[in-house]
Amino acid sequence: MTGQPRLLENRWDDAHAARLDEPGKLLYRSNLLGADKRITNYGGGNTSAKVLETDPLTGEKVRVLWVKGSGGDVGTIKLDGFATLYMEKLEALKGIYKGVEDEDRMVGFLPHCTFNLNPRAASIDTPLHGFVPYAHVDHMHPDAIIAIAASKNSKALTAQIFGEEIGWLPWRRPGFQLGLDLEAFVKANPKAKGVVLESHGLFTWADDAKDCYLLTLDIINRAIEWFAKETEGKTIFGGAVAKSLDEAERRAVAAKLMPEIRGRIGKGERKLGHFDDQDAVLEFVNSRDLKPLGALGTSCPDHFLRTKIRPLIVDFDPAKPDVDTVIAGLDKALEDYRADYARYYEACKRGNSPAMRDPNPVIFLVPGVGMFSFAKDKATARIAGEFYVNAINVMRGASAVSEYQGLPEQEAFDIEYWLLEEAKLQRMPKPKSLAGRVAFVTGGAGGIGRATAARLAGEGACVVLADIDAAALAEVGADFAKTYGSDAVRTVTLNVTDEAGVIAAFAEACVAFGGVDVLVSNAGIASSAPVESTELSMWNKNIEILATGYFLVSREAFRLFRRQNIGGNVVFVASKNGLASSPNASAYCTAKAAEIHLARCLALEGAEAGIRVNTVNPDAVLRGSKIWGGEWREQRAASSKIEVSELEEHYRKRSMLKLNVFPEDIAEAIYFLASDLSAKSTGNIINVDAGNAQSFPR
Repeated sequence: MTGQPRLLENRWDDAHAARLDEPGKLLYRSNLLGADKRITNYGGGNTSAKVLETDPLTGEKVRVLWVKGSGGDVGTIKLDGFATLYMEKLEALKGIYKGVEDEDRMVGFLPHCTFNLNPRAASIDTPLHGFVPYAHVDHMHPDAIIAIAASKNSKALTAQIFGEEIGWLPWRRPGFQLGLDLEAFVKANPKAKGVVLESHGLFTWADDAKDCYLLTLDIINRAIEWFAKETEGKTIFGGAVAKSLDEAERRAVAAKLMPEIRGRIGKGERKLGHFDDQDAVLEFVNSRDLKPLGALGTSCPDHFLRTKIRPLIVDFDPAKPDVDTVIAGLDKALEDYRADYARYYEACKRGNSPAMRDPNPVIFLVPGVGMFSFAKDKATARIAGEFYVNAINVMRGASAVSEYQGLPEQEAFDIEYWLLEEAKLQRMPKPKSLAGRVAFVTGGAGGIGRATAARLAGEGACVVLADIDAAALAEVGADFAKTYGSDAVRTVTLNVTDEAGVIAAFAEACVAFGGVDVLVSNAGIASSAPVESTELSMWNKNIEILATGYFLVSREAFRLFRRQNIGGNVVFVASKNGLASSPNASAYCTAKAAEIHLARCLALEGAEAGIRVNTVNPDAVLRGSKIWGGEWREQRAASSKIEVSELEEHYRKRSMLKLNVFPEDIAEAIYFLASDLSAKSTGNIINVDAGNAQSFPR
């Protein structure tokens, strides 16, 4: 907020808007506003329009409120994300409202106001929009406005910046009464164009969709400009008392600390992490006021619902970066945090409050390094971090021009443990079987690797795709990001025989997700030649990739699993050839046999730590395989004295079940071994070869 501020840009396209009806303009306006996180955070704020619609029962024109439905995000919402309510019925609810103690009951009447059987649930903010007597209403959570709203003298600041154009209302939890308060304010202040809600956000209104959009931008920009002027030359957050490590050092610290934290907070429910070291975060974590401001907690309800009321500040000195000492102190730091959260719960709980939820922190602030955020999935962890950046921006502005104040604990608790919020949590779908888990898949750009990663991602896992083929890896990574979302996938170019590269790849996984739970060791190579024609280089290459490479990734996975101390899972993709010898393939068969025995040894070593190690033995998986796309196909055809085109049919007929084996078949076996379906299995081998008596495990 210093120097020349970056103002919000008017992105309204008149030509595009002219083709839209009123609901379409509402959607357009919503998506424009939600696209900039300086206007509102993910899932925060809402928009509405009062539209004349044809009643499907009477054929008459009626006023209908279109308003963002419960749980939606204005930046990504579609038309089906809006609730629709008869305005006449919504207004009639005022007649049965008995007062603030009746607010929760009123939510149960909102479905009775539904227009046209719309299944989208109306949110608690519906009365706030419905009772403002203007056609279009925006409710946003801009950092610049919340910085005013969270200041000790927010009412005076609002008047100073906006005069009578924007009013001010004291803190009140969102609900029916706040809707009535807004209506009363508008009637008493007919010239006002909006209102700042203390510790909450901004309401603006107009009778035209474009006018409402432009007004919202204008008010926020005026706040941004005012803060830029007022904070110019001022010391922010009391000044810096720590200096940031360089980027590589910050990531190295994150790679060491995040798995340690993840293991300690993820024993009951697996957590995924997100790392953020942007300038705004570093300015805050390095500042003199970090501890006093962090202790005050966040202000806007949307912030602390995502981040908990306050963060855990990690005792780390970047001038003396001793990570081991920090790790040694984590248990005590977390114990103290959980005890304080339990105190908060016990002090504020009411007779009908839900049971205390997970008392572990969501946000971890590390001087000189940045911020870690943890949640049950990667997207939620990332969004929690984004919300805390919003909170940092709010504290930055408020403390520079006034005195920042968070919500009182009781007010925060009453929202965090609101029965309506609890009901929303209970309605959430059951987590998928691998939710909260991270799978590291070598050979991830090949047929089996890709199919395996897709199977695991489909069950809720985040996947790290590792492969030596950078071009193929980039293609697969882009496809996965489209299919499963960019939060769920990372790629790393990796030669599994490069010890330093393996260590670095697992460190990248820790920074990206907080750790790893499943290793699928699948990197492959194949060769075929009579023993007397087998060059030493061919022998060594098979052993290096299929034995040494599997050892290196397993060793790094074991090291990480032991640090996390929440178990682990290793699945080797070996081969039928590891159990059944084949002519003219001594290097390949020997290396695959080494894989199988290595897996057995690791199963013995890992059991006491809850680390399971199992093996899948495929056979003749031709489709999508990079191995079978090279000389190996020709060599195996020659070995069987058949044409290359006959190879797939040859293998089908050779099998006992007379079936071909595909990458998805291998992926299914790997999923079984990687999931809790096989929780009591280790040291086992599953053959997926359509039946081959020679390869029966003995």
